[in-house]
Amino acid sequence: MKTVLITGCSSGIGYHVALGLQQRGYRVIATARQLKDVERLKQQGLESTQLDLERSESIQQAMDWVEVNTGGELFALFNNGAYGQPGAIEDLSRDLLRKQLETNLLGWHELTCRVLPLMRRQGYGRIIQNSSVLGLITMRFRGAYNTSKFALEGYTDTLRQELSDTNIHVSLIEPGPVRSRFRENAFKAFRDNIDVKSSPHREIYEKVVLRLRSEDKGDDPFTLGPDAVLHKVIHALESKRPKPRYYVTLPTYLFGFLRRLLSTRMLDRLMLRVSSSEHK
Repeated sequence: MKTVLITGCSSGIGYHVALGLQQRGYRVIATARQLKDVERLKQQGLESTQLDLERSESIQQAMDWVEVNTGGELFALFNNGAYGQPGAIEDLSRDLLRKQLETNLLGWHELTCRVLPLMRRQGYGRIIQNSSVLGLITMRFRGAYNTSKFALEGYTDTLRQELSDTNIHVSLIEPGPVRSRFRENAFKAFRDNIDVKSSPHREIYEKVVLRLRSEDKGDDPFTLGPDAVLHKVIHALESKRPKPRYYVTLPTYLFGFLRRLLSTRMLDRLMLRVSSSEHK
């Protein structure tokens, strides 16, 4: 039975991928930041341990647990645990941006570096990184998240090149809008950390807050369920030649194409129109 370690399994993509892979016959180790979520995952029949990507001690403790309970054999790592910190670049403190990078990039790096010796020793492995369409294109007021995902893209491409002479395959998943608690958590991060009243973007922020608090919280027409990501993860795990990149949702395919086709200025104008329509 092949073992897959997954981060960020409290809800959304990580949770559904963990259940889907377990049903497919994989041994899944589903990690979460909070102990209450770890206990819930265990009650649902998943192996689980606590892993907080912001804390090196937590990463090391989790990997010690994994090595003991798997005998040091690990087929794949699905780096998924992340969050979004909304806000204009000029409204982000250094500490706020650092926190975004600690969870969305640096924690993934530390965990990956702990996993790689196991995979090198056994002679094979798969590393799958859950990026975003916002690792391909940028949108206003998502600067912290854009930064973390653009950095992840470069990091992962480099890692793939450095492992090209091994049997360890590295892939990126790049979802657009997928149903999860991501927006809910991002809205909380915005309210907790952004000083709306002092911002030069106050008027736009207030419109966004009103819209998010309205009763209409339905998905946009391009939103897919987390099963769309599961299908790509399965291919990345089971293909003899997994793809370097897997697009998920129509917006990712569209913007991935337009990024190659349009000039930087033309793409800027397009993305300004897209973000303006969101902030009305």
